[in-house]
Amino acid sequence: MTNFQIYFTIGIFAAVILLIAFDLIDMAVAALIGVSLLIVFGILDGSDLMPIVHTAGGPLALLFGGMVVARMTAKTGIFEWLGDAFLRATGGSGKRLLLLIVALVAPVCAVLPNATAVILVAPVIIGVCKTLKVDFVGPLIVTAIVSNAAGMLTLVGDPATFLVGRAIGLSFAAYLRMVSLGGLLAVLAILPLLPFLLPEVWATRTPLPAARPRVVIERPIFLVLALLVLLIMVLLFVIGESLPNNIVPPGVAIIGASLALLVVYGVGIEPVVDVIRDVDWKSLVFLTAIFTLVHAIIKTELLQSMSLQLYMWFGDDIMAVAFLSLGGIAILSSLLANIPVVAASLVMVTGYLVVAGAVPEIALAQGFADWPDATLPVFVAMMFGGTLGGNATLIGAAANIVAVGICAAQGRRVSFVQFMRIGLPITVLQLSVGALYVLVLAKILD
Repeated sequence: MTNFQIYFTIGIFAAVILLIAFDLIDMAVAALIGVSLLIVFGILDGSDLMPIVHTAGGPLALLFGGMVVARMTAKTGIFEWLGDAFLRATGGSGKRLLLLIVALVAPVCAVLPNATAVILVAPVIIGVCKTLKVDFVGPLIVTAIVSNAAGMLTLVGDPATFLVGRAIGLSFAAYLRMVSLGGLLAVLAILPLLPFLLPEVWATRTPLPAARPRVVIERPIFLVLALLVLLIMVLLFVIGESLPNNIVPPGVAIIGASLALLVVYGVGIEPVVDVIRDVDWKSLVFLTAIFTLVHAIIKTELLQSMSLQLYMWFGDDIMAVAFLSLGGIAILSSLLANIPVVAASLVMVTGYLVVAGAVPEIALAQGFADWPDATLPVFVAMMFGGTLGGNATLIGAAANIVAVGICAAQGRRVSFVQFMRIGLPITVLQLSVGALYVLVLAKILD
């Protein structure tokens, strides 16, 4: 690659990120224009297709499958029933409302894409907030933050987490043993800050309206079939990779989507085409384009040069690099999309581990899974930084953008500072918990 092509690639990537960050052009359009320019100038060609598919295919399959299953579940009436039960469970207390948001959102976001889960539960939370006569903006911001943190509960909870796990060959079950406790601690870290960050909501006490008829599920058979699909997905996530045919999480997501569409078709609730049309194709296209831009950056070999720089700074002190990765990726993820940040960081960190002699040079090839225990805390630190760093700002994660958009649709504009006032303190505490977790994990694996 010539110097012009290197500088041009960096310039295109930076321009796309800035256009998105300052909301100067639609994010999907900006990313696609960037990819198009790289193709026109010969920086990307047909030989780049397979590496891009290998990197992007897994996260995109997880998102697609989750979106289809979530779309089917929304039609069962379960969320209307949950809204009624949710309101009754609050007893008119704002404190209970906030605690129940954590209890409701965390398990949903452990198995479904964060942004999709926010779309599903937002009407429930807004309805309850209006009944209790509290501002719904704060609770919706908390909903987005919880959804992002809950992404660390399972390997498939967040695309960035999955990307790191896949890079080191971590199975769903192995992730549960090694990382899930850290995800749970990140979720629980939100709780002690709620009374300080949302004091008015926390102190609310509102008499509930007079008793009203309970919400009845009109299609119980459809609900049972939908829950069965979810159960099959979760079961395959846990044991799929131990089966003889080795069903990996992206494959499970596709199986779940197929079963969901089969249920929709069989029950006849609505045409299958309506479900497919409602998939968030714009986000999928955007992420595909971003993965393509990251691949172009990798081709410049600048990230490989940064690997050498890391070694010059830290030598073979792997834990120092782990903490640098946690903090650095968190900061970048609060300002940029976390998935491309993590994808680029993987190349740099893997290169550092090779230079430091922690792993053989073959680790640079796709599919390497023989990682020494001493290197694993680095990758867990990357998961914490990539998944939790986006909680700080409204542009840090797709779930944040969705929550802010829902507020705007309800007539409430959320400013950058307003979101950060809640998101930044939570992020700092969560990352502190993450750093301690990585430190303890390193001691255990030593």
